[in-house]
Amino acid sequence: MSETNWYVVHTYSGYENKVKANIEKTIENRHLEDQIIEVRVPLEEVIEVKNGTKKQVQRKLFPGYVLIDMVMNDDTWYVVRNTRGVTGFVGPGSKPVPLTETEINSLGLIEQDKPEEDVVIDLEEGDAVVVTGGAWEKTTGVVLNINKPKQVVTINVELFGRETPVEISFSEVQKI
Repeated sequence: MSETNWYVVHTYSGYENKVKANIEKTIENRHLEDQIIEVRVPLEEVIEVKNGTKKQVQRKLFPGYVLIDMVMNDDTWYVVRNTRGVTGFVGPGSKPVPLTETEINSLGLIEQDKPEEDVVIDLEEGDAVVVTGGAWEKTTGVVLNINKPKQVVTINVELFGRETPVEISFSEVQKI
């Protein structure tokens, strides 16, 4: 089997999930599981405030783009390029350019060496904490999110009279 690389595919905005589903269906129908390994629509967790209520929602990290881990050959290029909703690969002309190792790591596409289970923290979402170090020292807040791979918690702090989410390292927070 040839080496796989991550490629970025441009889609019509709002069609990312449909393109992902179409490509996955084509992979299954044409038995290309060993050539097109994974199709992703990167999402991020954000807090939206609507009508005074906070709601945690998932938002597309790159609207209009889908990431694909695949072996680039004529068959896979044709399948992806001719999927409904795909406008093309990212790269000059008709030559797709794979993401570099640095880009892959910064996007978090490859699992880190340290498994999530190794990180132990005595905090849960909704816990009140005090910041013990850094720029936010002696600030109190409520835990909104815990990101074990990055070893940070997101807490709400008051900044200029507004609640603002801030990421703080595990080592700089203490449960109240």
